[in-house]
Amino acid sequence: MHAEARALAGKTYPNGKTAIAAAAQGHHRKPGNAERDVYRHPVETMAFLGFKPTMSVLDIGPGEGWYTELLAPALHEKGRYTATGADPNGPSDQRPTFYAQRFKALLDTAPELYGKVQTLVVDSNAPKLGSDASFDMVLVMRGVHGMINGGTLGAWLAEIHRVLKPGGVLGIEEHRAPVGADPAESAKRGYVPESWLIAQAEAAGFELGGKSEVNANPKDTKDYPAGVWALPPTLRLGEKDREKYVAIGESDRMTLRLVKAQPHRGAAP
Repeated sequence: MHAEARALAGKTYPNGKTAIAAAAQGHHRKPGNAERDVYRHPVETMAFLGFKPTMSVLDIGPGEGWYTELLAPALHEKGRYTATGADPNGPSDQRPTFYAQRFKALLDTAPELYGKVQTLVVDSNAPKLGSDASFDMVLVMRGVHGMINGGTLGAWLAEIHRVLKPGGVLGIEEHRAPVGADPAESAKRGYVPESWLIAQAEAAGFELGGKSEVNANPKDTKDYPAGVWALPPTLRLGEKDREKYVAIGESDRMTLRLVKAQPHRGAAP
């Protein structure tokens, strides 16, 4: 695995699609992660967002590193990959510390792939993401509902806008609530109304560059007592109705490409 990882990280790629496709085939991926590709469509998703292997990319809340496995090797030679998270040396009884330790453990498994990954310790209640105009792309993959639940979506959008370069891309993949849903209520179940979220982003200085149905799932009825976590990969209810939820698959998700708006004509530079 390490020899393959070294070769994968040492390659240069002509475009983002080729880079993500190569990483997706790697044996460095955690058992079970590749099986999620049929629901998460990483090659198509990143191509839609305009990913290039020469970019500086900030990954907000990478979780256990599902996209890290793909983006870190793709950006290893010509780009820069930064992931936010809590402090792995934080209080041992705090959940964020545990998640940060798990992410660090992932990075430690393959220095050939992850040795250049930059980690940014962030307070999720008051995020600070680095220097002005320092990233080409910022990704929030299935994380917006948490920002809404924490009452911090506005703060996150403002900070993301600040650190993106002019014309930079905010890529969002998020569980999609039914049309007209109350975001404060639907977010508690993990779902967010699409038109409402677009409006929030536009109010924060972004323009909608496009939206894709690549991660849509019409089988998702979005009415489960356990919320989106009833579905794979979480399957929170265990064996109860397991076959039903496995047959549905992962959630119905919006995929948005939001662009940092250029200053209005005549505005001060």
